Amino acid sequence: MLKPAALVGQVILYGAFAAFIGTFASSPKYQQIPDDVALIKLSISHLGGRECRKRTPEELAKMPPNMRAPMDCPRERSDIRLEVDLDGQPVFRAVMHPTGLYKDGVSTVYKRFEVKAGSHQLAVRMDDDLMKPGFDYIKDEKITLAPGQVMVIDFNPDRGGLFFK
Repeated sequence: MLKPAALVGQVILYGAFAAFIGTFASSPKYQQIPDDVALIKLSISHLGGRECRKRTPEELAKMPPNMRAPMDCPRERSDIRLEVDLDGQPVFRAVMHPTGLYKDGVSTVYKRFEVKAGSHQLAVRMDDDLMKPGFDYIKDEKITLAPGQVMVIDFNPDRGGLFFK
């Protein structure tokens, strides 16, 4: 059985703790980005290409019948080159390497850019097979960002490649 003094002490301490938590739950106000700024997030995970070659009839004849695949594709994937330009100025350049013990996994990048809200020209170029010259995917678009807006640059080959959402 608690004594009245112990009970009053507990009420005071619990009340002070609740007031402390309540004060810091609502102030100071946390602001992730300034009022006049928008956020662009680049988040891409993609498998690079593989350099396959067609086997010659002589090579196929030397192989056991159950191993005669017409194409010879190594396990290793290509690096992926990615470039992002904002208003004609380069803001990101990278070569993403495949993950995995045998370099056969996805290449991944995550980057965030704080930009002034308003209209911008955004260009993203991606090459997923460095053995071929040029970029395989290009997206160049005029975008308008509201203050506090978050726009994501993503990649999905089923949706045509690079897209902004």
